[in-house]
Amino acid sequence: MDAIKVSGLSFSYDGKKEVLSNVSFSIPKGCYTTIIGHNGSGKSTIAKLLIGLMSPKQGSIEILGQSLNEDSVYELRDHVGIVFQNPDNQFIGSTVADDIAFGLENHCVPQEQMQEIIEDVAERVGMLDFLNSEPTKLSGGQKQRVAIAGILAIEPEIIIFDESTSMLDPQGKASINEQIQKLHSEKDRTILSITHDMEEVAQSEYVIVLKDGKVVLTGSPMEIFAHEKELASMMLDIPFALKVSKELVKEKITDQEVCTLEEVVNQLCQLRSTI
Repeated sequence: MDAIKVSGLSFSYDGKKEVLSNVSFSIPKGCYTTIIGHNGSGKSTIAKLLIGLMSPKQGSIEILGQSLNEDSVYELRDHVGIVFQNPDNQFIGSTVADDIAFGLENHCVPQEQMQEIIEDVAERVGMLDFLNSEPTKLSGGQKQRVAIAGILAIEPEIIIFDESTSMLDPQGKASINEQIQKLHSEKDRTILSITHDMEEVAQSEYVIVLKDGKVVLTGSPMEIFAHEKELASMMLDIPFALKVSKELVKEKITDQEVCTLEEVVNQLCQLRSTI
């Protein structure tokens, strides 16, 4: 079963210009998928449509085999969590613990079970020591981890990240990307990340490229990065690690291009062991 299936999706904010035009794709259950594209390509609009914040002009959306519509939207939201670009927009509680508890209350979790769940998810994202802190006084990366903890507390099968690292510094991006990797490895969870971070794209399993509201490329990270000129025309770059790898292949130091820094380091370590 596909976690998400989008068929012939079209959408317009003003009824005239289409932000999305006949978009179709499917995401298998348990897959870590990234969506990339230039500003205005329709990436964040897809996220809002997938959680039922807006309705498409045409086309259909299925979540875990069930059609998303006015009758099913609230039920399906129990299976889908979203982390937005600006976590301040998601904070409800006066403390980190209160904010995590909010989703549990909405899901009618018994009071006596909440504290254990709150502490568990806070520890999983490295925020256990901040449960009594005010969310608004945390750093950008810490705020995103709290937002992730709030989603984890309700245990959704699908988590959508909508540009969740775009406002962070490199250290914050690396931290959140590490959290996304951990989430994907837990319970065969489906991850959909809308991002500009090509280093994150390199770590995903499947990539969807949007241009002017249409799907123009799909495939594995390496298949997508092979279209370097086309990506450049959309103001998208390939990862730094792949650039290094290409130079190593060019100099005949290695014979295989790889796209993550970890893979480059492994190649160099293997090379050193043979010298």
